[in-house]
Amino acid sequence: MRIHRIALTLSLLGLASAATAGYDTHPRFAEFAAELQAEYKIPEAETRAWLKNAEKMQSVLDAIQRPAEKVLEWDKYQDIFLTKKRIESGKVFMETHKALLEKAEKEYGVPKEIITAIIGVETFYGTRQGTYRVLDSLSTLAFDYPDRPLFWRELKAFFALSEKEKLDPEAIKGSYAGAMGYGQFIPTSYLEYAVDGDNDGKRDLWANPADAIFSVANYFSRHGWISGEPVTQRVTVTGAAYEPIVNATRKPEMTVGDIRALGVTPSIKIADDKPATLVHLLGKEGPEYWLGEFNFYVITRYNHSRMYAMAVYQLSENFK
Repeated sequence: MRIHRIALTLSLLGLASAATAGYDTHPRFAEFAAELQAEYKIPEAETRAWLKNAEKMQSVLDAIQRPAEKVLEWDKYQDIFLTKKRIESGKVFMETHKALLEKAEKEYGVPKEIITAIIGVETFYGTRQGTYRVLDSLSTLAFDYPDRPLFWRELKAFFALSEKEKLDPEAIKGSYAGAMGYGQFIPTSYLEYAVDGDNDGKRDLWANPADAIFSVANYFSRHGWISGEPVTQRVTVTGAAYEPIVNATRKPEMTVGDIRALGVTPSIKIADDKPATLVHLLGKEGPEYWLGEFNFYVITRYNHSRMYAMAVYQLSENFK
């Protein structure tokens, strides 16, 4: 009996050890560490020390694989992001950070209302930045979710970001997919687009509104935001010739004149040679058709959803 108890105890200890093992024991650790050293000059010993403390999170795998509980249409989507509370809180945010927003707008050409709306949609003005430890979420997705290899790249960028900004990887919180800070930048975007808005020598998107505001503005500027140009306008449609181009592309690949010739009539005067797309959304009163100009496309570079872009646009309009 005593031998059996000892064997059982050793077995349980082995299971406990396996359950708590970090990603430094994963079969692909050596591959990851070699790439990280080659790309970002981070030594294997440092990578091992970080990944040793990374925990696999089943909740992250469940969240990333779970189909949306409900496929929302625009009529419901706007109920989430265009609430009175979000609008009023945005106005407070704009008043609180008026000088920073005006400076960012002047420097990058991106309207302060758009910057505020992005932060409002992403994290309710910085108050909902995510509670997952990014080390755990990105390690889980990089090593145990091979269907999305982009997370392998994001984990490498996360370690490079931690090294560059002198951050503790174990202390950083974000979304289950590794998005961080006021504007929910993924690590590659953080490395590429984050800005030290107040020149204090750091790029802190979690606690520094100046850095967050300037970083969102820089992201939009770098993706081609056209200063002074509209985002979108309602249009009416007739016939059926327009149907093949509805939501066909995010990037404007036709001219307004081409779209107009298919039975689409803008509600506001616009030049025929401007690039645009035809956007269809299902609103509270039925189908809605919108002309997406280039700046609408730029918003979808932040998030590919047309409903997201429309929510940002309409939220921003409430701040004017």
